[in-house]
Amino acid sequence: MALVTGAAMGMGRLYALRAAREGAAVVILWDVDADALASTAAEVAAMGARAVPRTVDLADRAAIADAAREARAEGPLALLVNNAGIVRGAYFWDHAPDRDIALTMDINALAPMYVTLEFLPDMMADAGRPRRILNVASAAGTVSNPRMSVYAASKWAVIGWSDSLRLELEQQGCGHLKVTTFCPSYISTGMFEGARGPLLTPLMTPEDAVDRAWRATAAGQPQLIAPAMAKLGKVLKGILPVRAWDFVGGKVFGIYTTMDRFTGRPAADGLTAAASSDTAGSR
Repeated sequence: MALVTGAAMGMGRLYALRAAREGAAVVILWDVDADALASTAAEVAAMGARAVPRTVDLADRAAIADAAREARAEGPLALLVNNAGIVRGAYFWDHAPDRDIALTMDINALAPMYVTLEFLPDMMADAGRPRRILNVASAAGTVSNPRMSVYAASKWAVIGWSDSLRLELEQQGCGHLKVTTFCPSYISTGMFEGARGPLLTPLMTPEDAVDRAWRATAAGQPQLIAPAMAKLGKVLKGILPVRAWDFVGGKVFGIYTTMDRFTGRPAADGLTAAASSDTAGSR
C-alpha cells in the first residue's frame, strides 16, 4: 500500500500513478483539491489499483491524525511519499506572517514530520518486506536564493529532518525501512511558473523528476540532488568562501536571479501553491 500527499496534480499525481503501475494494490491519495483528487483517483483505479482519495488539510495536525487513522485501517504502508508543498516567491519582508510564513512552514516542513509520525511505528515494526519513505525537499534547501527565503527555510528543515531520520533508523537496525531525500531544481509543473533555471540547468520535466526519485527510493538511496548542476552548486557553496560563492553562484551560474520573473500557480486563496512536489523550487 502506498500513500502520496499532494496527489491531485503535478508530481503527486505522477507518484500515485507510478505506485499503481508498479503493483501497489491500494494507493491512498491526500490533497486539499477534491475535484482534482477525484480525477487522479479515477486514473489510479483504471490502472487496477484501489484508489482511496481523502481531502486533507496538511496545515491541520488534527486532520492529519484523522486521515491517518482511516489510512491505517486499509492495511500496512509500504511506501510513504511526502510530496505536498506550497511556495510564496517574494522578498522576506513582503511575506504575511500567517498566510505566507506559518502556512509555508506548516505544509512544507511540519506536515511531513506529522504524517511520518503517524505511520512510522508500524513501518519500523513490520520487517517482513522493504518499506520506503520519500521526502520531497528541494535544491533550494541546499543553496540560498533571493525571493525564496521562507520556502528555502522550509526545505532546509525537511533535508535536516529527513536525513536525521534516516540515520536514526539505521542506528536502530531498521534495515528494511529506507528514507530518501529528494532535492530537485525547478520543475515545470506550474508551481514555479516564470522562474528560470540557472546556467546549464534547464527545468526538469515532472516525468523525469518522478522517475529519478522513484528509482532512488526503490534502491534505498539516501539523497538525490538533481540535475547534476544542482549538486555542483551545493559542493561549490560548501568549499568556497561566502563572497566567492556569491560571485560564482550569483554572477556566473545566475542562481540569484532565477526568481526575478516568478509568477507561480495562483491558488484559490491567492497564495501561489502546488500540491505537487517542489524543487529549488520544485514541484
